[in-house]
Amino acid sequence: MNRAIRRISIATLVLFVVLMINVNYLQVFRVNSLASEPYNARIFSEQLKNQRGEIIAAGGPSGPDLVIAKSKQVKGGYYRRFYPAAREYAPITGYDSILATTSPFGQTGIEKAENKYLTGTAPNLAVYNLKGLFTGKPKQGASVYLTISPRAQAAAYQALVAMGKPAAAVAIDPSTGAILAMASYPSFNPNVYTPINSAKVAKNDARLRKNPAAPLLNRAINDTFPPGSTFKLITSSAAFKTGKVHDQNSTISAPQFYRLPGSHSTLTNDAGAPCGNGNPPIQFALTVSCNTAFAKLGVTVGGDALHNMADAYGFNKPNLTIPLPVTASAYPALTDRAQIALSAIGQFNDTETPLQEAMVAAAIANHGKMMRPYMVSQVKAPDQSTVQTAQPAVYSNPLSAAQAGYLTEMMKGVTQDPNGTAYQTAGPPATSILIAGKTGTAQNGVNNSHLDDAVFTCFAPADNPQIAVGVIVKGGGFGADAAAPIALKIIQAYLGHN
Repeated sequence: MNRAIRRISIATLVLFVVLMINVNYLQVFRVNSLASEPYNARIFSEQLKNQRGEIIAAGGPSGPDLVIAKSKQVKGGYYRRFYPAAREYAPITGYDSILATTSPFGQTGIEKAENKYLTGTAPNLAVYNLKGLFTGKPKQGASVYLTISPRAQAAAYQALVAMGKPAAAVAIDPSTGAILAMASYPSFNPNVYTPINSAKVAKNDARLRKNPAAPLLNRAINDTFPPGSTFKLITSSAAFKTGKVHDQNSTISAPQFYRLPGSHSTLTNDAGAPCGNGNPPIQFALTVSCNTAFAKLGVTVGGDALHNMADAYGFNKPNLTIPLPVTASAYPALTDRAQIALSAIGQFNDTETPLQEAMVAAAIANHGKMMRPYMVSQVKAPDQSTVQTAQPAVYSNPLSAAQAGYLTEMMKGVTQDPNGTAYQTAGPPATSILIAGKTGTAQNGVNNSHLDDAVFTCFAPADNPQIAVGVIVKGGGFGADAAAPIALKIIQAYLGHN
């Protein structure tokens, strides 16, 4: 063999060895990463040929389940995703699209969070998939059952649409943490993301992202607002926890005018009104929502105690998922006493999601025990065998059962006392349901230049809580006028009251 042939043979052998190493590397070490590549045409094609599992709203005491996402076979043998309830459930379902925009293959919401079950690739579906290999059945995803009550969800979304302002509402079962409704307005039609035409989907996506109304934003869990006077529930909790106030009948200082410590600014109550005799029971101060009383109480309690109580209620938690990721509500650590005073009445830099608003009410309703919020109740394989069931879990214990009882009585005063800020809209003139609640009218913008946000948090029935609700309406004005009626509609629908 001459030298040239030998060199060619060695070079060919080296290339062959390199090729074999590369093939084995790809098949062994990079199989998962390649499968998850957003532009992997083979995976994309296989996904369209497999029937994705359904997403089903199955919460509530009665009424039929509602399929809110399903796949239908279309021309070419491919499966296309359809969302029958569209805008009403879009913040929950998200979408499963062929366009890789915000995530691989364009998935958001439950479609993304529960993708391994919906596609049938979850490890605990292995037995079912193995059976399919022997029986010749095509691959099919599992169905994801949600805690959402169709009745409560419909009431929430319809009420937000009727209001016509950017807003969101969340309802929770206080005893379990199950989310019963989660509506956001304005919303979008997720069906515009499902055509098997990438150019069309890209055009639809660009139009929605450029919309100044931000319809893709889930305001229920990913937008934050000042809590306004609803934060007085947390200030009261801190006062009870630290022993600064004994119970709901204890009196607190409530001057008509309160000069913020170390400041030239003076705080007043609504319309400059006095707060009772200037030394009212804390229950009366919450009933009529005195700013001076709770600002001064916040300073008495102190910034550390307020911060610790806010943390206990779920503020400042960046890793909460339901399973959708939740933007953290924020209560800053403060040392300036004027800032502490303002933060104690839900102003300054306090911010929260509507979910957080509902969580506060739910913890009080559940005797001081906050349950971890969740939305997926069950996952069932195509043969209807259950592969996963949610287990309610305690998230935190912000206050004792006795202290929660004090707050419940205080919140009942807001709706049941004729002097209460929500008497007309969530009390006897509006409903026979006994609701415990708290209104909020949150100033925002530079020098409070924007319209006030309307806030309301509550639970019902007050003596046997089954549902807790948080509503925030951006630019809605008084919480009692804009947010409370929305909460009432959700409660009525869920409890089956006209």
